[in-house]
Amino acid sequence: MTETNFHSPTLSVRSVCKTFAGLKAVDGVSFSLNPGERVALLGHNGAGKTTLFKIVLGFLKRDGGDVSVLGSAPGSHAARAGTAYLPESVAFPGSLTGREVLTFYARLKGESPAAALPLLDRVGLADAVKRRVGTYSKGMRQRLGLAQALIGRPKLILLDEPTTGLDPISRQNVYELIGEIAGQGTTVLLSSHALTELEARTDRILILSRGKLVADDILSRLRAQAGLPIRLKVWTRPEDVAHVSECLGGGRMNGRSVEFDCNADDKIQRLSAISALGGLVEDVDVHAPSLDDVYRHFSNAANRES
Repeated sequence: MTETNFHSPTLSVRSVCKTFAGLKAVDGVSFSLNPGERVALLGHNGAGKTTLFKIVLGFLKRDGGDVSVLGSAPGSHAARAGTAYLPESVAFPGSLTGREVLTFYARLKGESPAAALPLLDRVGLADAVKRRVGTYSKGMRQRLGLAQALIGRPKLILLDEPTTGLDPISRQNVYELIGEIAGQGTTVLLSSHALTELEARTDRILILSRGKLVADDILSRLRAQAGLPIRLKVWTRPEDVAHVSECLGGGRMNGRSVEFDCNADDKIQRLSAISALGGLVEDVDVHAPSLDDVYRHFSNAANRES
């Protein structure tokens, strides 16, 4: 018999509510996160993301529902010891160097500074460790914030817009680092408006709209639930565009290509029809609905129902 290992959720949120001056900032939200998951929390400004983060961290008291962080209450010693947080606008004393900031936070967390300092290299600050933080750019401060969040290998990390102010290479490095720590079993919950960069870098999507959780699943199943069309683009020679379009039942002709939409159930059939054209086809692009499309669908649907 094969032995099965069952892991307790790193974070469990059940029917959580929070109201400010009669406005429900978080309205009956429920979900759980497992070890090693990279989960994106999406929502418009004011959707409840930051409020939910603060409840999980123990900064705010919820009005109703239950929250368990590493099996303990939010804000408890056990929860704080195993949780790290990177706010969108991170701030450090400008007179301290990068090395001094990380040393301070390592001691604050009861960790060895010598073990924490290599994190500065990992986030691309090796050449700035002796510079005062007041001379850092916003992107550099953000990377320093990520380094301090990773001190002590926390089991749960909350990242609020972690790539704000970063250049494309630094953004890629951040997601590589997130992948590494998730591979070691750390749960990562991140909030971001940069949806395009999240598509291939997260395992699951949570969508908040006006305080309510309106979607919770992997991207492929959210695409299926949304029923959004798939766009196929067939490349051919200019002289064959009209013929290819006619064979495929029409579509938008654009110089050397024919474009048309199909649903997920028809995709294989349409690809077979394209394949049957043989040498008339030079290439085929398949464009599944993007995360932006999926997010817009669920947000709009929630707005229509409210």
